[in-house]
Amino acid sequence: MEKLNSIEQYELLKKSERVIFMFTADWCPDCRVIEPILPRIEVDYPEYEFISVDRDEFIDLCGELDIFGIPSFIAFHEGVEVGRFVSKDRKTQDEIEGFINSLSN
Repeated sequence: MEKLNSIEQYELLKKSERVIFMFTADWCPDCRVIEPILPRIEVDYPEYEFISVDRDEFIDLCGELDIFGIPSFIAFHEGVEVGRFVSKDRKTQDEIEGFINSLSN
């Protein structure tokens, strides 16, 4: 999964046709639990670009987007937010796939 490197990159990427930002942190145990399933999810949903956002590096962005728990996901379609799966709870593969499947195409 590609890692976000700058706010400018975020602004550009969110205007993509279909992008999902995953908010995470190295110290987050629930984030580590889902790491092994993420490559499979990326393969199963090739229509989406997946971007990892380090919560600690982009704390201001997380505040702007109301990301107060991780791991969390926000999807954009051509600059418009089309879905969010944001909570402090641990996520399962089924829950993540359910979120992606619920996004309007």
